[in-house]
Amino acid sequence: MATTPTNESTVIYALLGMTTVTGLVDAVSYLSLGHVFTANMTGNIVLLAFATAHVSGLSVARSLTALLAFLTGATLGGRLMARANADSQIRFAAQAFLPEVALLLAASFCGVGHRGDQLEHSFQSFALIALTALAMGTRNAAVRKLGIPDLTTTVLTLTITGIGADSSVANGNNPRLARRIASVAAMFVGAALGAIAIHHSVSAALWLATAISAVCSAALSRRVRTADVQSHSTQ
Repeated sequence: MATTPTNESTVIYALLGMTTVTGLVDAVSYLSLGHVFTANMTGNIVLLAFATAHVSGLSVARSLTALLAFLTGATLGGRLMARANADSQIRFAAQAFLPEVALLLAASFCGVGHRGDQLEHSFQSFALIALTALAMGTRNAAVRKLGIPDLTTTVLTLTITGIGADSSVANGNNPRLARRIASVAAMFVGAALGAIAIHHSVSAALWLATAISAVCSAALSRRVRTADVQSHSTQ
């Protein structure tokens, strides 16, 4: 089985693209689905706590739906990645990213006609929360298995900490500075695009997220096939 190093540019760019998708998804969930995060579970846990304390505008049911769906997706992603070893991580990750594309595609269709003023008793809103959280949970399990530094695709706290803690000002040598900045920029751009897109429709923002996710998944799949061809040609 061909070895595909996880520091290759194709993998880096694909994960940066998926970081952009995170920004898009959380823009949709937070701005249009009742102040809930479906990609960033750190933020969602905090919002769940606020909702439990009866903070106005927040919902225990929506935050809990996101959390449970994300956990289910992570379990699915973990099962898909369970047989991956150092030589096959990218191959299995490319396969594990396919459910994300499928779930985001389903969410795009589900989001057609969604109205933010009908959140309280809207099955559509809960379906969108569940679908996007499932997608993000599945992807996160795969990315966690890859273990590429500063490319978690959903959490930036440690990345931003690294920018400061490892900087020249802190007597560091700025390791992976470009990658770290790119991760922050990717999520920022994704969130901004999502905020703009939902002015047209929730579905439009999710279609954009689906398209980017599909391109990233296809790039990884193509890299795996290329590695296989190269491996066979040298045998």
